[in-house]
This record gives sequence, structure tokens and C-alpha cells, in this order.
Amino acid sequence: MSQINKACCSIPPVKTDYQPQGRMEKCADMDAYVIGPADSKTVLVCVYDMFGFWDTTKQCADLLSEVMKVKVVMPDLLRGNPWPIDHFPPRNDEEGKKLSEWFSSIASMPERSKDLKNVAADLKEKGAEKLGLYGFCWGGSVASLAGKAGTPYLGVSIIHPPIVAPEDSKELSVPVAFFPSKDEPRDECDKYWDTLKSSHPELIEKSVYHYYGDMFHGFASARANLKDKANYDAAVDVYQRLANFFCYVFK
Repeated sequence: MSQINKACCSIPPVKTDYQPQGRMEKCADMDAYVIGPADSKTVLVCVYDMFGFWDTTKQCADLLSEVMKVKVVMPDLLRGNPWPIDHFPPRNDEEGKKLSEWFSSIASMPERSKDLKNVAADLKEKGAEKLGLYGFCWGGSVASLAGKAGTPYLGVSIIHPPIVAPEDSKELSVPVAFFPSKDEPRDECDKYWDTLKSSHPELIEKSVYHYYGDMFHGFASARANLKDKANYDAAVDVYQRLANFFCYVFK
């Protein structure tokens, strides 16, 4: 499934000005944005980007919930301490130092990926039977780490990750939907996919790779500008591919 030609579940129209429809609940002792049936046996977990909760990211969750008839949970892995969007990229050396410290503490990818095991355990305790995981930017890298051997998730999606390391795909143990942007080097992204194919051929049938060569890093989450037609069209496309991927994984 290197390319998805037909939608198994078409998403509703994406809106440029959107009011999220979800609710805040607790999940694994964290606040979480939740949308969808409370008793859903199938749950998607979203890892937002480094800027935390954002209406664009919530709209994607709402769309996936509506079209797939599942619950989507977006835990506050950063515990109320996202990086300010107007401080990225860092404007001076002091902010650069603070960002580095933030990445090694609050936003530690290995530590936050451990949180996702607790999230999965909590959801299963509440009745979930099938779990999927997707993440944007920083959250995509966290999701990737959570997709290693022993993962409770049936599939993971990585959307415009901050770093692409081809060898990382060797660590995956479940199908992956990999959606990088032009700011992730094409050759490294291709190597990531080729490494997956050679090391885990059994995962390829349900995996998908699409390179958004005309889109910037962050086009589908907090930094998106859905009033720009090209950005809007790309966001619609990636949300549809996410729905298709998880529909297929959950079969």
C-alpha cells in the first residue's frame, strides 16, 4: 500500500476557521482532548506538535473521529508547557539555550514515548481493544519511538517529523504511514522507506509513504495556514491518507 488510490472513508470538508467539537478529559493522569464515542472499542491517539493543543490539530482529530466512528484522544504530553509558537525558531542565543533545555526535559522524546504506553494501558483498562497512533512534527518522532517492538499500537503515522533517520525504520514493529514535507531531505526519506521495505517486508502491505515536496514542515498542524489554497489542499490530502491508513490497519 505504498500509495492509496481510493478512499475507504472520505473525510468531511476541512474548514479554514474551525471551532473544535471535543471535550477535555483525564487520560493516564494527563489532561486530554477527546472526541468521539465514549464506549468506542477503537481509539486513535494523537501526539500534537511542540506547540501543544491547536485548533488545526484538533480539527484533524475531529475529522478522523467522525469519518471512522472512533474515539480520538490527544493527551497533553507536555503537561501545559508547550513551546511558544512565536519563539520558534529561537530569536537569540538565550532562547536557543532554553529550547535545547526544553527538548531534554519537558519534551524529551524517549520520556514522552514512555507516556504513550501509560496512555495505551489506561485506554485498554477503559475498554479499548484496538489502538492506533499518529503524531505531527515533534509528536511524529515521539510516535515513531512508541512503534518499536512490544508496542500496544496496531499502526503509527509520522507526519512531517523534525528529523529523519533511515535506520529508525528498522525499529518499527507495526505498519507506518510516513508523510514528510520538503523540509525533510528527500533522499533521507526515501532511504527510510527503503530500509523499512528491506528490514520489514511484512509491514509494507499496510504501510504508506507520501512525500509532500511542495509543503513546508508543519503544514498539517499548528503552523498550517488553511486559508492558503496549496496548504489547504495538502492538509486535506494528508488527513484523508491518515483516515485510509487507519481504516486499513484496523480491518
